[in-house]
Amino acid sequence: MNKNKIALAAPLAAALLATAVTTATPAAADPGPWHSAWNASPQPPTHTDWFPNWSEEGFRDQSVRQVVRAGAQGGELRVRLTNAYGKTPLRLTGATVAKSAGGAAVRPETLRPLRFSGAGPVTVPAGGERASDAVALPVRAFEQLTVTLYFQGPTGPATFHNVAMATSYRAEGDHRRDAAGEAFSAPGGQSSSWYHLAGIDVSDPAAPGPRRSAVVTFGDSLTDGFGATPGADRRYSDALADRLADRGTPRPVLNAGIGGNKVLTDSPCFGESALNRFRRDALGRPDTGTVLVLEGTNDIVQPDGTQDRCTTGPRVTAQQIIAGYRELIREAHARGVRIVGGTIPPYGDSGYWTAHGEEVRDEVNRWIRTGGAYDAVVDFDRAVADPQDPRRLKTELAFADRLHLNDAGYRALADAVDLNTL
Repeated sequence: MNKNKIALAAPLAAALLATAVTTATPAAADPGPWHSAWNASPQPPTHTDWFPNWSEEGFRDQSVRQVVRAGAQGGELRVRLTNAYGKTPLRLTGATVAKSAGGAAVRPETLRPLRFSGAGPVTVPAGGERASDAVALPVRAFEQLTVTLYFQGPTGPATFHNVAMATSYRAEGDHRRDAAGEAFSAPGGQSSSWYHLAGIDVSDPAAPGPRRSAVVTFGDSLTDGFGATPGADRRYSDALADRLADRGTPRPVLNAGIGGNKVLTDSPCFGESALNRFRRDALGRPDTGTVLVLEGTNDIVQPDGTQDRCTTGPRVTAQQIIAGYRELIREAHARGVRIVGGTIPPYGDSGYWTAHGEEVRDEVNRWIRTGGAYDAVVDFDRAVADPQDPRRLKTELAFADRLHLNDAGYRALADAVDLNTL
């Protein structure tokens, strides 16, 4: 599979887009009985000082317990595992799923083993994904589910999702059937990332719902929710799902954000570019009906900041970013998926602001608002900008770094979405 970096230094955007390839072919158009309830975009294993994790070391004779919020109801569920960036097959000794009792604890009466083609162990091929058999565990929308994976042998570096904004737990030995969380309380046993966990689907034959009901929020750390209260499910995707449910039109809202991600260029720390992962992460679920794009900040700010292995890359023009958006729009429309564009919020007063970056952001946002290429537009910029100085976030909505948002800021992003456009 070709995963070459997209060269941006000199060629026009049209030329660079001709070299862009996506990472995977979407699943079949018919989801069958399954509907997406939760997912995370996979990233290659890497260490970052700003968000330490266990991905490079992987696991050996360890249990990994991870908590997620289901976005849809069903009478049965299945868990999808990923080895997207594994160089060798991933061998899982066994796994369980249960309803969370808070922290690393689970409700014992809900604890269920996961099986794969009838067996407890499973091997996930390098670059592949495996779904568990159906598990009879009724799920309500917005319930927290806990998945515990036990790896007896060494896994090698782990495919993961860095900015989970939730706590995952690690314990020595096999603790997949533990209801209590004591084994996961040892020092060094907590992480703010997810590992080898791709998604959770639910099935409810009594209420199958529309075939393409899922909304995918696609983007960078503003979609990932960096700056929100950890473990509280206060990303803008969560708030958007709450709004849809409160209106009486519940739909799963799947978060496909990756912190630090760019539209145009790959990063060893922040994942493949939007161009290279859009088909897999935004269109890869067969029940995706609408994609909401909020991305471009890092294309602008990272080249203007201090360069390191994570942020290296040339300056880009507004026209190159816009050409990237046009490619995402083309991909979505080719698969009959509605695509909504979000304007880029301000970041004045942050350490990343430059006059050049502000010019690019203004030009990009003007095109999003007036270009007519998206099916609809959400003006995230104006929803969170200080009306007295539109280059800056409203103080009451800003996280400490003045680049990201707090809980109220992410709620403001969700409130800016006209639900009828979805």
